[in-house]
Amino acid sequence: MPLNKNVVRIGAAVAATLVLAACGGGKIGESGGGGTAPNNKKLTLITGVKAEPFYISMRCGAEAEAKKSGYELSTQEPDKFEASLQSPIVTGVLSTKPAGVLIAPTDNKALAAPMKQLTGAGIRVVEVDTALEDRSVAQSSISSNNEQGGQLAAQTLAKLVGTGTGSVLVLNTKAGTSTTDARAKGFEAEIAKYPNLKYLGQQYTDNEPAIAAQRVSAALSANPDLVGVFATNLNSGEGAATSLRNANKQGAVKLVGFDASPKQVDDLRNGGVQALIAQDPATIGTKGVQQAIAAIEGKPVTRDIATDLVALTKEDMQSKSQYFYKQSC
Repeated sequence: MPLNKNVVRIGAAVAATLVLAACGGGKIGESGGGGTAPNNKKLTLITGVKAEPFYISMRCGAEAEAKKSGYELSTQEPDKFEASLQSPIVTGVLSTKPAGVLIAPTDNKALAAPMKQLTGAGIRVVEVDTALEDRSVAQSSISSNNEQGGQLAAQTLAKLVGTGTGSVLVLNTKAGTSTTDARAKGFEAEIAKYPNLKYLGQQYTDNEPAIAAQRVSAALSANPDLVGVFATNLNSGEGAATSLRNANKQGAVKLVGFDASPKQVDDLRNGGVQALIAQDPATIGTKGVQQAIAAIEGKPVTRDIATDLVALTKEDMQSKSQYFYKQSC
């Protein structure tokens, strides 16, 4: 029996609608893989560690941008910068079903499996500050140009030492932390350009100020000609400053830190540290939210974004105070 033409038209329209639905249709929160619900405007930020001014500043930027864009942002934080503590948080986020997750992975390999669970559930993942080796997981990565930051630290330290000779040490946090490894790499490449300075290599601090202090004390004993230390992150810098102060080497051994926490800024002002390489964590958080929303809404996403770094000294720190990290929003 011949089909009624109106029935044919209705059937074609229904089929077209089903095809569009299967492709995702670009609606907020849809994953194309049966993931989060349409019109889901929930975002989750998973930082590297609780109560650290860098991550507080990042959260402030992310919260402001989410609110401006009509999204709701919640934050979860491990007590320490450890993959074993962050991984359960990542898997636990699955039950809350956010449309997007911003994460600072604490290990560039160990966090790959739990983060893949997020993407497998249709959640859009954006890396902020740190990143995985596996570039197939996140849709975007926002970070400082950390290798360039290490180069800037070497240039700054060499300028502070001047024409003097001696040894210099790098304090790294944990092997496998993408950001600090890149800083150490940039420093090593740049410091080789200064023949008056002997590079002693890097020591790991396990992201603990007390261990950083021990490493510097040991270096002072083994290398009486130590003239400079580059600490690749906040906790390592705070520990190094404590050790140099206790050894009465404050200022004699030039300390260049990375980050600009309130305590580090005070150390710079009081002469405990001679320079800081400051990041812009608020902008990392802002851009992280922007990229997550773009991914959720089916808009173009930028795979890699580098944010600014600046060297702070006692002489110019007040003119660059916008780079000081926050303790609250």
